Amino acid sequence: MRLTTRGRFAVAAMIDLALREQRGAVALASIGVRQQISLSYLEQLFSNLRQAGLVESTRGPGGGYSLARKSPDISVAEILIAVDKPSAAPSRTRHKNDAVTSELWDSLNDRMTQYLQSITLKSLADEQIAKGFVIDEAPAKVAHGVRPKAAPFKTNAPNSVFALGKMFAMGR
Repeated sequence: MRLTTRGRFAVAAMIDLALREQRGAVALASIGVRQQISLSYLEQLFSNLRQAGLVESTRGPGGGYSLARKSPDISVAEILIAVDKPSAAPSRTRHKNDAVTSELWDSLNDRMTQYLQSITLKSLADEQIAKGFVIDEAPAKVAHGVRPKAAPFKTNAPNSVFALGKMFAMGR
């Protein structure tokens, strides 16, 4: 199992989602702002996570992503495997010592996988809460190019020639 930046970002985004799992679907844009990950990169990651059955998407207003399963049932290993699909390993030149070291690397990989399978998304979210993490709402959306409606201007001046004449006739 490889530990990559792609995997790191996916785990961070999934923790963000787990922290907000009770609030419904979470927009990728808000995750991107909080985790400082570009929206296009998150879209790629969440496409893989959705295909692996780890997240569900909801379309339309108020839509976004939510966990497909409860956070205690999702392991870090599952997240990493979903976003870092095993690629065909480049062919290596065989050396005499490969038999000796291959057992070491295979054993290390097995232990690393077992360890990552033992860490749940819930435990990572709970760690964040224990450290004092405050679950904030999504950042306020800023409407670009829209100005607030100005309050109407009110005067006591007459609005026509007739009203002006009436005002003078009354001796104002």
